[in-house]
Amino acid sequence: MVKEAIMKKIMLWGLGVLFVLLLLVVLAIDLFLDDAIRHGVVTYGPRYTKVDIGLKSVKLSLLTGSGTLRGLTVGNPEGFKSPEALKLGTLSLSLKPGSLLSDKIIVRSLHLESPEVTYETDFKTSNLKKIQQNLDQSTGGGKPPPPAPTPSSQVKEEKAAGRKLEVDDLLITGGQVHVSLTALGGQSATVPLAEIHLTNLGQGPEGITAAELAKVILHEIMSKSEQSAGGALTGLGNVVGKNATNALQQIGHGLGGLLKKN
Repeated sequence: MVKEAIMKKIMLWGLGVLFVLLLLVVLAIDLFLDDAIRHGVVTYGPRYTKVDIGLKSVKLSLLTGSGTLRGLTVGNPEGFKSPEALKLGTLSLSLKPGSLLSDKIIVRSLHLESPEVTYETDFKTSNLKKIQQNLDQSTGGGKPPPPAPTPSSQVKEEKAAGRKLEVDDLLITGGQVHVSLTALGGQSATVPLAEIHLTNLGQGPEGITAAELAKVILHEIMSKSEQSAGGALTGLGNVVGKNATNALQQIGHGLGGLLKKN
């Protein structure tokens, strides 16, 4: 009986130690995961988009599956004058914690709040269209992005970049579009961005990669931004005066052409 009692205490003590070790591992992953996400965004983002990507902070809880990203910025391609194409206030997400250890991460909800989009165009192309073209070139045909500095890190980063995702609900609210028209000497106007709501992205075994998800989001933002840009023409006409009638007609034709291309 004494021997059994001792063995029982040893087993309980061992289980207690194991629990503490597992908790420490989870907390360690939770702490370092934030830096890993930020590193992935600012490192891999520019390789796909060919523009600078910034991200101020990341907070993700592995225990609850909830998190926030703040201060995300997407720069403009070369040749465009405005400093940024996109500034994001807050990105809130909720994911299935157990899926972080699987082949496909399940994101239950993704909410982008108060994005500021700068739509800059000369009516031949636009900054958003150029970024989308860069994404198409980087992800077309399954080609990988430019190589990482070392072979070992390249393998790890390519594996992470190719991780499959499922996004059940994506919502973009409270956005604004800053329309900048170089044909009118940089005249600009600000209009609301219509709400964007997408569901069931990447469902099924094939999933969706982060780059493919970025393409979907950018396409929706660009489409809504162009619609908003069309509505801003009247306001810009009041700014430039009656002498700009011909220019505004050209703007309407140019914008219509861009919408047809897209």
